[in-house]
Amino acid sequence: MLNKLILVGRLVENPELKTTNNDKKMSIITIAIPRPFKNTNDEYETDFIDCKLFGGVASNTCEYCKKGDVIGIYGRVQNRIIENEEGKKNILEVIVEKISFLSNKK
Repeated sequence: MLNKLILVGRLVENPELKTTNNDKKMSIITIAIPRPFKNTNDEYETDFIDCKLFGGVASNTCEYCKKGDVIGIYGRVQNRIIENEEGKKNILEVIVEKISFLSNKK
């Protein structure tokens, strides 16, 4: 079995470093990835993907990256189930293992 993911996109917001209850450093970032084809209205659409970063990856990203920078992400998809009043909800998350700072917006 294989669960690996590679994404390249632009940061939607400046990353913020947070601390979990276990004193782990973490950050949640959103990257924008334009689709390579047009929709029925002859327009290009963009996907916005949330990604979770932990430890040194989170610290370095928050220190060196800002809104508009192009980054490459190597990670995995993780499934999480949340229970609420409406029942169970399945959530897919992107967990970042490595990140590449590809360029910054000029």
